[in-house]
Amino acid sequence: MTLHKTMTQPTVNATKPSRTARATEAAARAKYKVALVEDQPDVRVSWAKLINSFPDFACVFTCATGEEALRAIPAEQPDVVLMDIFLPRMSGIETTVRLKALLPQTQVVMLTAMADQELVFLALEAGADGYLLKRTKPADLRAALLDVLGGGVPMTSQIARRVIESFRQKAVVRDESAKLSIREEQILLQLSQGYSNKQIADKLELSIDTVCTHLKHVFNKLHVRSRTEAVVRYMASKSPLQKPPEAP
Repeated sequence: MTLHKTMTQPTVNATKPSRTARATEAAARAKYKVALVEDQPDVRVSWAKLINSFPDFACVFTCATGEEALRAIPAEQPDVVLMDIFLPRMSGIETTVRLKALLPQTQVVMLTAMADQELVFLALEAGADGYLLKRTKPADLRAALLDVLGGGVPMTSQIARRVIESFRQKAVVRDESAKLSIREEQILLQLSQGYSNKQIADKLELSIDTVCTHLKHVFNKLHVRSRTEAVVRYMASKSPLQKPPEAP
């Protein structure tokens, strides 16, 4: 009698992910995380879509304001933040100063429609790690993101030259900021936290006119023309071990 050997198919565990699925999940986990701060909805959507099209990057968070960025981005722990310079209310430069204090290891790259050297340089003084024009080509954007993560600084040679010159001027800036009064430093601290003149006056129990007078003196001493520039120059003049005086 001939015995026929019955071949049985192996049982497949439906709950166990396939090798392809596991590879896809691993690749997703390996992607660099990017947060995007841009107030124009169409630009925000298109840039997020572009970032997600790169094989090694994922846009994990987008928002339209600096205030929202400071509330939400620290929890996301992104590798890179793309930050528009021109934001409503709190500017991208002011947001960068405060965000870098919360996430010193996160790379912040400024986005700008125009290559305004003064603004870009101010952003770099604020702690930005590079800048990109909004008309940057997709391939160049990916290259710039990889560059900044590898320790590079996306910028033009003209801006790089200004950065070098700034090191020569830093000692002068430190000397000028050392001449600020305690009250002037307290007002600058409040400015760096995004408070208006009226809010500063209320917190320090001063009149608005007195706050404005102090600010005028600060502008003259630091050789600046705006609130943002004053905050950035002052914070840049401080060593990591120095703390601005707290308000009484």
